[in-house]
Amino acid sequence: MPLLRFTVSPEEEGIRIDAFLAQVEQIPSRAFAQKLLKNGKVKVESLPIKPSYRLQPGDVIEVELEEPKPLAVEAEDIPLMILYEDKDLVVVNKPRGMVVHPAAGNPSGTLVNALLKHCRDLSGIGGVLRPGIVHRLDKDTTGALVVAKNDFTHLGLAAQLKAGQMTRVYLALVHGSLPAEEGAIKAPIGRHPVHRKKMAVVAKGKPAHTSYRVLAAFGPYTLVWVQLHTGRTHQIRVHFQHIGHPVAGDPVYGRGKEPFKIDGQALHAAGLGFTHPRTGEVVRVSAPLPPDLETAINYCGQRWAPKKNEIVLDPFPD
Repeated sequence: MPLLRFTVSPEEEGIRIDAFLAQVEQIPSRAFAQKLLKNGKVKVESLPIKPSYRLQPGDVIEVELEEPKPLAVEAEDIPLMILYEDKDLVVVNKPRGMVVHPAAGNPSGTLVNALLKHCRDLSGIGGVLRPGIVHRLDKDTTGALVVAKNDFTHLGLAAQLKAGQMTRVYLALVHGSLPAEEGAIKAPIGRHPVHRKKMAVVAKGKPAHTSYRVLAAFGPYTLVWVQLHTGRTHQIRVHFQHIGHPVAGDPVYGRGKEPFKIDGQALHAAGLGFTHPRTGEVVRVSAPLPPDLETAINYCGQRWAPKKNEIVLDPFPD
């Protein structure tokens, strides 16, 4: 069975073990973490502990994960917009509303279902449910996402992602007028202390770093170029809410109904850059805007900034 091992940092002191585990990518919820604890699958210094245990700096946590029960993940003939493909990997432009991999509430219609039809092979590192999946995008976030076709490529891409060597740039339409033309948001992100399905800036969260540059100011809205330097859950959405400029259309962290129609957050993964694990060549892939976000940007420009010059949406500016 897979074994996860963690060493508690000084910043994580005092966090309940079940809350800590709920932030681990391989553990889907706090309830699942509590089940592991109840079944003696979580040990600190080789001893089983209770869900109420609070972490101490230097604690070595071992988690024994049960092998996932194989699901009948079927290949489905779902159209995909392929941005780049070779024998090792494929980069797709994920549409709004598509979940990346199957789960209890989404057993079909996912990106994985579509990829299984498109590709003969995907890497096995993601397990039965997440074959080939190196990183994710939220259901209603659109844009570039890279998928590995073999384990060699998956390991190489995952190492770049962990080391912060993969370039991930986004375009976001946010509320309000930002105080500077460019800036950085460095604030730790963790599970919301009350609303467990949400993330938030919390003192004992994991370090998170987002940088941005203003592309166009529309008064009530601002179009920003955003770069991720870390990859926390909902990072861009949480960071911009934290500074008082939530992403437009965001049903979880936003301000409600917008004057333009958009079915989800106005957030698009516009560009992805990485070193190809096999060839060593730099790969840069751009993803075109989804129609509803393009319409929203045009609406803002025509209503609040009709005399401004054309907006340059280059995800990889020099």
